[in-house]
Amino acid sequence: MVDKTRPIMPNEVVAKKKDLFPSEAFEAFNELITEHFTSGSAIIKQKDVVALMVQKGLDKDEIFKNGWLDVKTAYRAAGWKVVYDKPAYNETYDEFYDATFTFTNRTKTRE
Repeated sequence: MVDKTRPIMPNEVVAKKKDLFPSEAFEAFNELITEHFTSGSAIIKQKDVVALMVQKGLDKDEIFKNGWLDVKTAYRAAGWKVVYDKPAYNETYDEFYDATFTFTNRTKTRE
């Protein structure tokens, strides 16, 4: 438990931040990682994880407002290499693609 009378320590942040996420957020990511996992990694489209979170009862606006897609730190602490990729603001429509999360088994890769 974090002592509120002192500054938070870096190693306490992951656990505290994880507690702020609804279980439906992790359930959605876990289901999609399992569904798409092949050859040591899983690529998940952001729109798919958002749709599944909404299906599980979360509000789409709340997902973005509360940063419930920012799961990189929690999954990295669990042993995953996580890369988030999205189109840059200056990419043309022809270059546009879906934002994705790539989860790779860290024991199989070098960082």
